[in-house]
This record gives sequence, structure tokens and C-alpha cells, in this order.
Amino acid sequence: MRLSILDQAPISSNQSAAEALKESMKLAQAGEALGYTRFWIAEHHDLPGLACSAPEVMLGYIGANTNKIRIGSGAVLLPHYKPYKVGEVYNMLATLFPGRVDVGIGRAPGGSAEATNALSDNFLLQVWNMPNTIQDLLYFLENNIPPEHQHAKVTASPVPNIPPIPWLLGTSKKSAILAAESGLAYAFGQFMSDQDGGAIIEQYKNDFKPRKNNDVSQVIVTVSVICAETTKKAEDVALSSLVWGLQRKRGEGHRGVPSIQEAKNYLENEDKNILGEMKNSMIIGNPQQVKKRIEELQKKYNADEIMIVTITHSPEDKIQSYKLIAEEFLSRQ
Repeated sequence: MRLSILDQAPISSNQSAAEALKESMKLAQAGEALGYTRFWIAEHHDLPGLACSAPEVMLGYIGANTNKIRIGSGAVLLPHYKPYKVGEVYNMLATLFPGRVDVGIGRAPGGSAEATNALSDNFLLQVWNMPNTIQDLLYFLENNIPPEHQHAKVTASPVPNIPPIPWLLGTSKKSAILAAESGLAYAFGQFMSDQDGGAIIEQYKNDFKPRKNNDVSQVIVTVSVICAETTKKAEDVALSSLVWGLQRKRGEGHRGVPSIQEAKNYLENEDKNILGEMKNSMIIGNPQQVKKRIEELQKKYNADEIMIVTITHSPEDKIQSYKLIAEEFLSRQ
């Protein structure tokens, strides 16, 4: 089974944004050493506690400090941008890091309404126009613009020898249908979806229309995981992520991911069951428990690859979580 990493560049309560971004690069290095297939980094705008507003900048940094792991956006939020500029950026990355670059495409705003308005005009109109925008981006990435196209005379240069690989990211049937109709590989964000992922992925595979003769459907399922040597340790480490999620829902959490002790202190006067539903959407446990749950998830979704997002207060706990999972899966392949 292929395993990969999605990083959101979270800032812990004892970190600066610069320190958090450096830890993201170190996580990519660790993932490469452990045998993970790809490292994607998310795009967020003006969200307290998340450091990466420009994946394309981070990917240059990460690519220069790694050698073989695939790198990509998870996702570039296409309604904010012109396809031509996105094509230029990712073609340049693919020129610098041949055979290693993915373009994960998303349609979410990635931040508040105010940030969305500051970034782009007519965001909702651009979301509605996504099928056309994606097609234009594919033309630029593949350097295959039809002569009748309005931008037929321009090239998204530099043109790499190996083009970036496009993926469509989503959490709903709507995104799956768009991925299938566009002939794109599909990454389903199970960790942030309350919908029936199995039915969504089945529809994607059934409706898939290849753009080229050798194209086949491909599916990544992204899940939130915390793994530690013991179940008790994993539960403790997971408190930081769970409490931070709760704080953000309440408009708090501006200091970033709390430490385990800060999380416990926050929960002192809370209903002990308040985190139950949030925990149900995560995989938390020791290596054997996590392996079993990931295998069940892969089988349920018939996924080609599992992508793991892990938020902890301590960078060491995060890398250890990925290490323990890799030892269960990747060291035996």
C-alpha cells in the first residue's frame, strides 16, 4: 500500500510561523527517509495557527531540501487564480524537480469571506466555472492548447520534460463527478467530510473518462491519524489536535496547537464526551491498531493510496507517528 503525507503547516503554541514552516520541511525529509510516496502541503489564508498561504513557495523550499519524494499542493485553490499563472508556477517547479511534482486542485476558499474578497473577485462565479478553468489549466500543464483557444499563442513556460501530475481534491460527490468528467486522479478528504466516501469514490470510478488512452482512475483517501507506542500515549498526543479543533470552532485557538497539558487544562470544565464525535473521524492508537484501521479504510474505499494528516503540538511526536506507521507498512514492502 502506498502512503503519503498531507501537511497543513500548523503553528504550535510555542512556535513562530517561521519555526512551523521549517518543521514542515523537516517532516518532508523524514517522510522521504521513511518511504512515503508524496508530501503535499495545504493552502490557507488568514487562518490563525496555519502558516502556509503559498504552497508554491514552500514546495520550492521542500523540493530543494529533498531528493525523491513527490511534492505538491493539497490544494492550490484554483478559483482564486488564473490557470495560466498556476500553469507557469507548477511547470517551473516541475522543471526544477523533474518527475516529482503534483498539482492538487481545490475549489474551497481556504479562509474567511474577507480573505476571499481580498484575494479574488467573483469567487463564487469562478467556482461555478471550475470545469472550464480546470480544462484551461490542463492545456497549459500539458502544453497542448487547441489552436482555436483564446490563449493559443502563449506557453506556460518553462515547459518541463516531465509535466506535473494534476489531481482534483474534494469532499463531496460534486468534486468526484468533476474529477471523473475531467479524467483526473481524485483525492478524497475523508478527514474533513461527513459524507459517504465509499459511494462518492465508486461514482468517480464508474464515471471516469480518460483524457488519454492510457489514463486510469486513481484514488487517494486522506485521513487524520495519530499513532504512538501505546494507545494511552496516542490518546494524550491527540488531545492537542482535538482541543485545537474545538477551540477553532469556537473562534478561539489563535495561539496555535496547544500542548498536551494546555489541552488537558482547557478540558477541565468541559463535558468529557465533547470530543467524542471529533475522535470518531480520526484514527488514534498504537501501531497495530492504526494499521488495522488504515487497512479497513483502504479496503472500504478501494483506495490506491492513503494520505495521512497528523497534527501534534510536538514535532517529535508528529515524526514519531509517521515513523511507527511506516514501520508497520513500508518497511515490509
